[in-house]
Amino acid sequence: MARFTVLIVDDEKTLARSIKLFLLEQGYEAEVAEDGEAALRLLSEIHPDLVFLDVRLPKVTGIELLKRIREFDPHIYVVVMTAFGSIEGAVEAIKLGAYDYLKKPVDLEELKILLERAQEDFRLRQELSYYRERQTRTLPLSFEGLIGKCDAMRQVFERIQQIASVPEAPPVLIAGETGTGKGLVARAIHMQSPRASGPFIEVDCTALPPTLVESELFGHERGAFTDARESKLGLVEAADEGTLFLDEVGDLELPLQGKLLRVIEERKVRRIGSVKDRTVDVRIIGATNKDLEAEVARGTFRKELYYRLAVVTIHLPPLRERGEDIPLLATHFVERFSTKYGRRNVRLSERATKALSQYAWPGNVRELKHVVERAIISGPGGVIDLEDLSRGASPSKKKGMPQANASDLLAEFPAEGIDLRQWEKVLIKRALQSAGGNRTRAARLLGISRYALRYRMKKLRIPEGTP
Repeated sequence: MARFTVLIVDDEKTLARSIKLFLLEQGYEAEVAEDGEAALRLLSEIHPDLVFLDVRLPKVTGIELLKRIREFDPHIYVVVMTAFGSIEGAVEAIKLGAYDYLKKPVDLEELKILLERAQEDFRLRQELSYYRERQTRTLPLSFEGLIGKCDAMRQVFERIQQIASVPEAPPVLIAGETGTGKGLVARAIHMQSPRASGPFIEVDCTALPPTLVESELFGHERGAFTDARESKLGLVEAADEGTLFLDEVGDLELPLQGKLLRVIEERKVRRIGSVKDRTVDVRIIGATNKDLEAEVARGTFRKELYYRLAVVTIHLPPLRERGEDIPLLATHFVERFSTKYGRRNVRLSERATKALSQYAWPGNVRELKHVVERAIISGPGGVIDLEDLSRGASPSKKKGMPQANASDLLAEFPAEGIDLRQWEKVLIKRALQSAGGNRTRAARLLGISRYALRYRMKKLRIPEGTP
């Protein structure tokens, strides 16, 4: 979070300068004004976040100056300082809107704690304002958290509304590359449907160990297996009268696919170890970045389940096919993360915007979001330029991020195109080599989970023992 700019208003020069020196050593910006007139001039010049204000000042009194500060900007924190052993003046100041007060002689550590508390209060206020605004406003070119103005995304928005309005709640299959926003689409369908007041249960099929998937989805009865000390409600039942979103549904094992098909067709579920069927009313939404038709041909995905899911399908375009949406998304993320991290007046430079628009984005919207967030956290604030987009990235990641000396990666695609699967395979092998074969470290280098890495290795047929 950005440090505050502090204005110290006190006619005791020694005290004011000692406070300023202390704050500078703590990493804050600080200026001193010896009287009210000087303070009013500095207000418009430095626009401080917090003012330490002596109650008794020459020319303009502290109370009068407090009123003027509140008129100038009511969001500036004002802490009054009094040397008279009485808090009467401080009480009056707090009634007029002061944040807190300090007694003289000032304890610098107490001052530091108070300033840190004001910073935390500011951060929480900014976050609350952000979430309130997000709940009440309807952003142009946005739909339930999805943002885009290209024709492909407008068609996705229309498709979501069409699907959500169907009362029978048929199953839905969302297809698209990793990071394109499949989870947001699933949630949008839920929120636009009559089931919006019901539960939305999300399951990442690649994150659950295979031995636990069946129990997590369908539940179990007490004593069904060694560690089943009590009965457990499955996620399918938990989603009753709502939506169950199965992310990467193509990774489910074949026996579980059969049970899922039964839930869709008969609306019934049976817990492990039970002889009783339970009726459920749940919409199933599956998402995948696999070609399920090819998986059906290979025998790794049930044909009946694929046809049942694929009756209603949404295809999400990769970010590289949404050129006009990239500046829009980048600006949205700049606003979102600058608010979250307390950065003010942050914007993208023309060079940075152009670089983002030209980059291939193999990680799609998720990658763009991470690049912008890192630039907000690691950058100096103000204008985000081209160099800031790779600031804070590890050396292995900088090779794949927009940066000033990466013109080869930012150039346009060659006319013959690229083999994305082969590119991904090379990156994974390099990460494994850099990590000495350690999957956890390799996953961290790639910015993905260990389970996601295992899934990608399986999909790309990378041998288990690859160093």
